[in-house]
Amino acid sequence: MKVYISADMEGISGVVDFEQTYIKGEAKEYDRARTLMTDEVNAAIEGALAAGATEVLVNDAHGSMRNILLEKLNPGAELVSGSPKPLSMMQGIDEGTDGAFFIGYHAQAGSTYGTLGHTYSGRVYSVTLNGQPVGELGINAALAGHFGVPVVLVTGDQTLVGEARALLGEVETVAVKQSYGLTAARSLPPSKVHELIRQAAGRAVDRGGMPLVLDKPITLTASFLRPVQAEMAELIPGVQRVDGRTISFVHEDMLTLYRAWRAMISLAMMAG
Repeated sequence: MKVYISADMEGISGVVDFEQTYIKGEAKEYDRARTLMTDEVNAAIEGALAAGATEVLVNDAHGSMRNILLEKLNPGAELVSGSPKPLSMMQGIDEGTDGAFFIGYHAQAGSTYGTLGHTYSGRVYSVTLNGQPVGELGINAALAGHFGVPVVLVTGDQTLVGEARALLGEVETVAVKQSYGLTAARSLPPSKVHELIRQAAGRAVDRGGMPLVLDKPITLTASFLRPVQAEMAELIPGVQRVDGRTISFVHEDMLTLYRAWRAMISLAMMAG
């Protein structure tokens, strides 16, 4: 049984400020966040292996995508790191995967309560797939579904957990912290979080799940913070302008749509 883990950082317990989440931020806090992230991923690996997983692949899906400490990673797993990667936050997912874990994920842009919530970039105001508001969780789960892979475990704050249950149904979840706002949360201590994740990972492997497969054609709409960012995204062939800040892209294939979305984000970031 092969388990795939996509690991982000903003949804890790104890991470509450963007300064903790990038290499050029406050050095001691970033190093601390890397350790917290690695430890939560290890808890998920331990739970999966104990439940019978025979292969675990971890993809570092945050920022520079070189945050997880390889020398501290459970030796029962392998690590994909570095950026850019063809499938970005989902590099390594394939048809041979039995289930996906999303560890350390965060709420989508515009959430009322969601610590460090955003959707791929601070330039993005909102995203929908087939009219359903989604964040990184929804877009990445839909890509997993393209490969026939169910998302069976999601961890993050309580707002992210709510997103997961609304979108994926009876998926295993762990709320590692309670968000009080963009840069404030009430976090569980690591020892408690690790035990909860280990237990949930084991249940997730045992239960399995159903892939998220979207009706076709698939329509992605995205609103950006500034019109110039939508102008840049519109340079992608097939992208249509809906209004000053909003674009739309329609395709039969989720993988193609995902690649186009990544290109839109890259162009929007060039516009500032």
